[in-house]
Amino acid sequence: MRNHQELNQRYDAVDALKENLNFENIQLTLKQLADIERIVARMGLRSARPKDFARLRDSLAKIPEVRASLSHRSLSYLHDIIAPFPEVVDLLTKAVIEQPPLLIRDGGVIAEGYDAELDELRGLSQNAGQFLLDLETQERERTGLSTLKVGYNRVHGYYIEISRLQSGQAPTEYVRRQTLKNAERFITPELKTFEDKALSSKSRSLAREKALYEALVEQLAGHLSDLQLASDGISELDILACLAERAVSLDLVQPQLTEQAGINIDHGRHLVVEQLISEPFVANDCCLSASQSMKIITGPNMGGKSTYMRQVALIVIMAQIGSFVPAKNASIGIVDRIFTRMGSSDDLAGGRSTFMVEMTETANILNNATHQSLVLMDEVGRGTSTFDGLSLAWSCAFNLAQDIAALTLFATHYFEMTHLVDQLTQVENVHLDATEHGDSIIFMHKVLPGPASQSYGLQVAKLAGVPLNVINDAHTKLQQLEVDDGSSKPSKSTTPLQTDLFSSLPHAVESLLQNNNADDMTPRQALDLVYQMQRALKQ
Repeated sequence: MRNHQELNQRYDAVDALKENLNFENIQLTLKQLADIERIVARMGLRSARPKDFARLRDSLAKIPEVRASLSHRSLSYLHDIIAPFPEVVDLLTKAVIEQPPLLIRDGGVIAEGYDAELDELRGLSQNAGQFLLDLETQERERTGLSTLKVGYNRVHGYYIEISRLQSGQAPTEYVRRQTLKNAERFITPELKTFEDKALSSKSRSLAREKALYEALVEQLAGHLSDLQLASDGISELDILACLAERAVSLDLVQPQLTEQAGINIDHGRHLVVEQLISEPFVANDCCLSASQSMKIITGPNMGGKSTYMRQVALIVIMAQIGSFVPAKNASIGIVDRIFTRMGSSDDLAGGRSTFMVEMTETANILNNATHQSLVLMDEVGRGTSTFDGLSLAWSCAFNLAQDIAALTLFATHYFEMTHLVDQLTQVENVHLDATEHGDSIIFMHKVLPGPASQSYGLQVAKLAGVPLNVINDAHTKLQQLEVDDGSSKPSKSTTPLQTDLFSSLPHAVESLLQNNNADDMTPRQALDLVYQMQRALKQ
């Protein structure tokens, strides 16, 4: 979110929910609600199931309780969005049983009393046996035939059976249906009507119930837009209650929004790392503005450079979703996008090397970042030769600071990069502090001004478990390289230059001087040598 008004509205709502821990009661109520948004989507697709209607009914019945907890002025806009639906609750209460089956296929969904025709069909199907017993008793008393009984078979259906001795006394309305050896079977208009209803009542009952169910779906379809709006309001309230709970539990503060591009964080923390470590988290400040838009971050591996960069990005993201942030104070300008070039990975399937992936991501940043973007660059150029990598890192940093003016955190192990401050006033050097203790290193995880003094690469390798003999050999080689290079400290040149591929070959003049001894030469030979050197210089 980039709209300050909407963000401040969220901050106020979170603050209101924090008061007296109001979020606790709201969360208890919200836990009893179903996923209304999903149910509404199924209703729109006409694929809602019976249990969806039961869940919707029970959830909508809880809305008045939810609205009662939104009396605070900062929550009034949610009170208006989350509207009650008494007519929908009443309809579903009358139409659907308390615990419906999963599918409408086998019926048993529509509640008794909702439709008279359905109730009659169900009664015929469920009470057929009792009807036959009552009919048998009634006919015996009316005709006085003691052997009269009512039965059913699949061939002839329902019938009244009278023994052969008494069959001659059968009433005139009895119609003979079947003659047996010892009995006669009859049918009456009343029994025929019942038979027609009873034999088809189950299928007709199911068909009627499905028709009522489809009509119910269509009837509720008229409320879809209002239900969707209420669902969105409930979802936002759920988010705000969660943010309020996190703000209380994790000691978060409300950020201040500014119109100018910039980030000012006082004692910022990385919430994920803070939860995973046992010791107290070391909080750090970060200040980026138009006048000082880039920080060149140096320091040892494992010193906390990546954590520091990520925590700044996380704080910005949290601020721009309307959440409180992990800091003592925070002032955040609107950030349009966050670009990152961190970690290393290849794309084997796409045929791209680690360095190619790195450069592709870097190109995306340089082509799309603006002065309102936050850019995190971690060790750009490490995937190629030292001079190539240093040159690329230098030019990328220069472009980000000078041309794009993006808010940038640039972590690197190229100490030559720290001289960029000599050319650009908007660049600042900072480093992650570390202290040597004997042969080991202690990481302080504190961001301090200025460049780091060294990388502590050998000490980190030792901590990682690299064999001691390899560490000793590396230390010896490091000393040789320092002697050959004159110093292990960064070069004083302001711009890193890559030596030409053939720069190590001796010049022709140098070869002539080395191959000739002046003490053994005649004056004429010495003059010829001078001519040769002149020709070599001209070439």
